[in-house]
Parts: sequence; C-alpha cells; structure tokens
Amino acid sequence: MKVYTTDKVRNVVLLGHGSSGKTSLAEAMAYLGGITSRMGRVEDGNTVSDFTSEEKKRGFSIRTSVIPVEWKDVKINVLDTPGYFDFVGEVEEAMSVADSAIIVVSGKSGLEAGVERAWDLCEKFKLPRMIYVSDMDIDNVSYREVVEALSDKYGTKIAPLNFPIRENGQYKGYVDVIQEKAFQWKDKTKVEIPVPDFSEEYLEGYRDTLMESVAETSEEFMERYFGGDTFSDAEIRSAVRTSIIDGSVVPVECGASTICRGVEQLLDDIVANMPSADTRKVSGINMKTNEIFEANFDFAKAKSGIIFKTIVDPFIGRYSLIKVRSGVFKTDDLVYDSELEAEMKLGKLYVMQGNKTFEVPELHAGDIGAVAKLGDAKTGDTLSTKANPIQYPKMSISKPYTYIRYNAKNKNDIDKIAQAMAKIAAEDPTFKAVNDAENRQTLMYGIGDMQLEIVKSMLKNEYKVEIDTMEPKVAYRETIRKTSDVEYKYKKQSGGHGQYGHVKMKYAPSGDQTQAYEFTEEVVGGSVPKNYFPAVEKGIQESVQRGPLAAYPVVGVRCTLYDGSYHPVDSSEMAFKTASIQAFKKGFIEAGPVLLEPIVTLKVTVPDSFTGDVMGDLNKRRGRVLGMNPTHTGKTVVEAEVPMSELFDYCTVLRSMTGGRGDYEYEFARYEQAPADVQAKEVAARAAAVAEGYEE
Repeated sequence: MKVYTTDKVRNVVLLGHGSSGKTSLAEAMAYLGGITSRMGRVEDGNTVSDFTSEEKKRGFSIRTSVIPVEWKDVKINVLDTPGYFDFVGEVEEAMSVADSAIIVVSGKSGLEAGVERAWDLCEKFKLPRMIYVSDMDIDNVSYREVVEALSDKYGTKIAPLNFPIRENGQYKGYVDVIQEKAFQWKDKTKVEIPVPDFSEEYLEGYRDTLMESVAETSEEFMERYFGGDTFSDAEIRSAVRTSIIDGSVVPVECGASTICRGVEQLLDDIVANMPSADTRKVSGINMKTNEIFEANFDFAKAKSGIIFKTIVDPFIGRYSLIKVRSGVFKTDDLVYDSELEAEMKLGKLYVMQGNKTFEVPELHAGDIGAVAKLGDAKTGDTLSTKANPIQYPKMSISKPYTYIRYNAKNKNDIDKIAQAMAKIAAEDPTFKAVNDAENRQTLMYGIGDMQLEIVKSMLKNEYKVEIDTMEPKVAYRETIRKTSDVEYKYKKQSGGHGQYGHVKMKYAPSGDQTQAYEFTEEVVGGSVPKNYFPAVEKGIQESVQRGPLAAYPVVGVRCTLYDGSYHPVDSSEMAFKTASIQAFKKGFIEAGPVLLEPIVTLKVTVPDSFTGDVMGDLNKRRGRVLGMNPTHTGKTVVEAEVPMSELFDYCTVLRSMTGGRGDYEYEFARYEQAPADVQAKEVAARAAAVAEGYEE
C-alpha cells in the first residue's frame, strides 16, 4: 500500500447495534477496494475484520478491526467496531481516533438501542456522521419507515441523499436526491433510468428536506431559497459537506452490503463529504516547556502520535496501533514514550487489514498504522520525540462494574492464567483481574456478562487454561455494638518450660469504621510486663483479619488490656499472643457482634419512560432512592443507595428492563448494619463451612 498524505486520509468508524450489518459493510468496502477477490460472509467466518476464533465461532465482532480501503486516490481507514454493549471499550478506542462515523441501521430491525448509543457516542466525541440503512435486498424492509423513525428521534438533521427502487420485491436501483436522477444496476455497472412514478412523491419530500438544510448554511442561500431560486449540484454538494462536518445535517443512504449494492455510492460520499484529519483539532502538553502543543494533524510539526489500541494475539503476535497526530513517522524512528519516560525504536511500520500486515515506509499525520513489539508501551501512551516530549489526554474509556469470582480448575495453571489475563487486559482496557485478598477471592471485572464469558472461553481455547466461575463473596465487615469485659488464661505444661499467658481485656465500639481496631493498655503494677504488650497487640492484629462471627474482617473495635498475670519462667510472647486471640474471640461474641454490609451510591441513567421500572426494581433490592435528575439528552439519572450484595446481576436486569438503553455506575459510600436475615444467613454459612472442615 502506498503512502498517503493527510488530506488523502479518511478515518471512519462503523457503529450500530449488534448484527446490524457493520462487518458485512466493511467486507463489501474491502471487496470494492480490491483487498479481497471474493466477499466473505459473517456466517461462514471468513470476513476480513472478524478473524479471531471467538468471532468466527460466535458470528459477531468482539474487537475493533482496521481495514484501510483505497478508493479514488483516497485511503479510507475503516474501523469496524463491535455492536454488543459489552465491548464498548473497543468502540471508544476507535472513536478516539476516528474523524467521522457511519451509523449502520438494520432496515429489518429499525431504530434499535445500539443506534441510539452510537448517536450519543458521536455527540460525545463530536464526530460528523452519516447513516447507512442496510438490508435493502430484503423484500419487507421499509426504508421510508426507518427514515421517519430517525426524523422523529433526531429531527430535521436527518436528510436522505438517496432511496431504493424496488421491483417485484427486488432491490434494483436507487434515486439520487441531489441529482434528481434514478439509477439501476446492470450486472456490475449502473445505468441511468427515468425516475419511477411511485418514487416521485418521495423524491420531492426528501429533496425539500435537503434544500431546507442547504438554505440554512448561509444568509445568501436562505434568501435564494425563499425567493424560489434553485441551487446547482455543486452548490448543494458544497453546502451538504459543510453541514455534515458541523453536524447540522446527518445524511441517510441505503444499500445491501451482502450483494454489494449501494456501497459504492457510500464510498464516493465518504471521500466527498467526510472530513480529513487536517480539518480537525487536537492538542497536548509539551512536557519540557509545559506549553500547549497544537498538533492539529499538521505534518510539518514535530512528530507525535498516540497508541489507541493494543493487539496481543497468540497467533499474530503483539502490535501497537497508532494514530499520527503531527509530523511523519518513519521506519526505524526513535520515539519517546512520555508515560514510560523512555526512548524506543519503532522498527518497521505496518498498516493492518484485519489480521494481515503490510509494511509501509512512513505514516503521515492523520493516518493509522501499527508497530510490532513496542516494549512496555501500552494503550493510551503518547509517542513523540525526546526533544519535543508531548503528552496527550487519556482516552475516555468506560469503567467496568460487572464482576464475577473465578478459580483455576488446575492449581498449577494459576500463573499461566494471570499472564493470559494480563494480555487480555492489555487488549481491552475495560477488562481487569483483581486479587481480593481480604475476602480470599479472585475477581474479574468487565462491562457485562457476555464479555466475561468470552474471556473464559478465550482462556480455554487460545491460552489452554480453564477457570471455574461463581458468585462473588460480598465484602462484609464485622463490628460490635456493646461492650464486654473478659479474661483468658492460656496455660500449657508439657515437660520442661511450659506456656503461660493471662490477659484481662475490655472491648468497645471505637466508632471509626476506617480502622480495624484501636489498642490501648491500662496495666498498673506490672501485672503484665511491657515487653508482652506487642504480643497482645499481635494477637488482636491476627484476630481482626477473620472475625469470630462469620469470618469477615473486623472494623471499629477498641481493645484495652487492663490486667493479667505472668509466670517468670513459662510466660512468652507466643503465650500472650495466644491468650489475646482467645480473649478477642470471647469478648467479641459477648459485645453484641453485628455484620456490616457495604452500601454503594448508584446512578442509573435511563430514558424518561423507564424511570418507574427502575425505581420499582431498586425498591426490591432494598435501595433508597435519593432523587432523579433530568439530563439535556432527554434521559433521567436516578440516584439511590443500594447494598452491594443486591447488585450482582444488575447489568443483565437493567439491559432487559430498558431494552439496552440504560447505563449505571456506582461507588462505595459506607458500611451499614446488615438486616437480621442477611446476618443469620452468613453466620449459618460460616458454621456449615466449619462443620465441613473448610474453615477452622
């Protein structure tokens, strides 16, 4: 593939609901661009972009793929993203380097939740967008109904640029709204035909919508429009491009990707209407001067770029995908990673087509490429030069809140599992593995259940290790509500020196749940020598790690050593530590022990129509609704306090309840006393574990 300058590059991300046809569209683009000699099919597992074994097996995209398509002397970097919500991190990575978006809408399924999410992401990242309505080759699909639904949702921004012609249930051609001409496909070419009578009404309506949008681009056009003047094709196209870039117009086109119809027109319009990178702004900080560095995809400035994605594949190796934000990157360049504060050599530069790599000598500002084996560099790192060290802001990536507990099926695989998970986390920043030492469990976090299930499958099929998954333990805590006064004498004689430690201790609530315990001593008269005080505290320190009630960590206990006795020969640090441990168990149980459960502050963002359902569900989960705040996008944020134990399946339930239109986030608020039934259940579970020999 040849080198392209900034003005000849278009970075376009494909967005939409799962199974709406994004990968099929990318495949059609690849075929028309000459990348493939025959079109692959998602069902057959032979598409360019879905190349991993999991994607082939499941029949949908899991990771973002880059497919550079050469079209009319322009390089279109097509970023094919997953449609399922669990893989939103992959989408956000692609959005961070895209300059425009194509939202794919299934003509068969209509305006789904994924379309709305795609639109919201475009708003968030301020991306110009077009809408491509797929499945035009299906007889009962109505393009008109999809356009009406889009117009109802997004208003006068929606402007169809073409619409389909059907004869006898077959997709035969299309009408170009700007040219006011009709075209029909004949073999692999198209011929102009008269606009069919049944299309005249739609052409007039769509044309009026487009002309209103064109008129609004300037006062001169507005005057001409109201004066009854007409615009030339060149004026219309120029005005449409301006309106697309500033977001005031979102054009709609149609096609049937699987038979490669309508895709050629879409490629033409990407070249003609979508912005190149040099029309967009981007800036970072020069770490040496602390001044703002206006990169703005200027090839004449000092080189800089960002790693927006990492691929760690057992079969194709490790690649860092980069977008050049200024200057020109060349083979064997020395670059400086401002995050690692280290210089490294780029080696060879590549462009990727799915899982295939092609070497290129250089990448200009605005272009996307790949570098192999870039040391410890990771997703989000900025690459520049040591003379001009640049740091760009971190990408906006969704935080994972869904989690599950896992254990290695084979204990010999623990290290292999940790290494494999580290590689998966390097690829997907929304996945993380956590060792919860306090509750003696290992957890993996993701955006949703499907993502975690696929990680489990990847471990088995690609890394040859297996895990069992189960419901996670809740991070309960134990404390006391009353006071107690106990003594314990540890005495043991077994020939020679014996063991003797005697303590009298008081226990009371400290009121500070951020600390496990407070230890004080009030011993008078030397009944317990000072050199044994640390041993007593060590006993407490060990005891609070697993409380006497249900084996959860203890918080908020004040422990006071006020008396005891010792033996000049038999007493030892071990004896006093043991006495302290036993005294703690006894004193804790006598001081009104209670279980504390973690409470989180939950924020649920849903369309207004779902607030009633969400609040009803939160009440079932022992939630306390704190308030509702409307957003400027027609949604409501429901704030509530909910016990952490009630949120295990919340991701799945919320999606089901809202048709995939709801989002949530939470953060730890505090601990509260658990209800009696919850405490009884945990105490019973502990007793059962002890009885079966799992715990002491």
